[in-house]
Amino acid sequence: MAKGGSGKGRGRDAASRRSSGGSASAGKGKPKPSQPRKAKPAQPRAPKPLPVEPPMPATFALGAIPGATPGRWIDTWNDRMPHTSLDLVPLDVADQRRPLVDREVDAALVRLPIDKDGLHVIPLYDEVPVVVTARDSHLTAADELDAADLVGEVLVVPRDDVLGIHVPGTVEPRFAPPADTAEAIATVAAGVGIVIVPMSLARLHRRKDADYRVLRDGPTSTVALAWVAENTSPAIEAFVGIVRGRTANSSRG
Repeated sequence: MAKGGSGKGRGRDAASRRSSGGSASAGKGKPKPSQPRKAKPAQPRAPKPLPVEPPMPATFALGAIPGATPGRWIDTWNDRMPHTSLDLVPLDVADQRRPLVDREVDAALVRLPIDKDGLHVIPLYDEVPVVVTARDSHLTAADELDAADLVGEVLVVPRDDVLGIHVPGTVEPRFAPPADTAEAIATVAAGVGIVIVPMSLARLHRRKDADYRVLRDGPTSTVALAWVAENTSPAIEAFVGIVRGRTANSSRG
């Protein structure tokens, strides 16, 4: 009887061990749920340094050939750049490039053609040519003129002529060319011949005893803004923006 009891006990112990072993094995086979990783706090980025623009100068020198009309641009400049005064420097057309190259002016309103080597040049507007004559001349009977209307007229060409005009059928005067346009207009106002100039010069040298008419088929004259390419500055860029019609808040380009 003692042997039989001992065998049954061993059987229960073995069964118990198999049962607990199986449970342990089953427990080991189940994956543990993964724990979410904590995100690292974002490091604040250092602010980008703002670009440093060169300061505006105290003075901006703008050259201008006779007849140029920068008044509206100067008014806009004075409104937008109250701390930079604009000085208008008169230029002769025959010498209009030299003050730019010699840095006597920052930029200039010039009359084309001009030697563009080393310069930035932006054409601005074209001027129509006019025939200036004495107020009582028969030519003033028409509102506008053609080259054919000038046949037989004495064509006076001043030394500062900007058109280089030649009209077939006109007559060369028997006297030396006048020194400048003002003298030429005074000559034709006295009843001697005609002079052909851009309209702005006729207005600049307007006289009570002279009048002018548009020459429909005559050569136009282009006024442009020019500056030395390597001399571009914030002041020049600001003036370029003004002549191109950009607003105070618009970007460059």
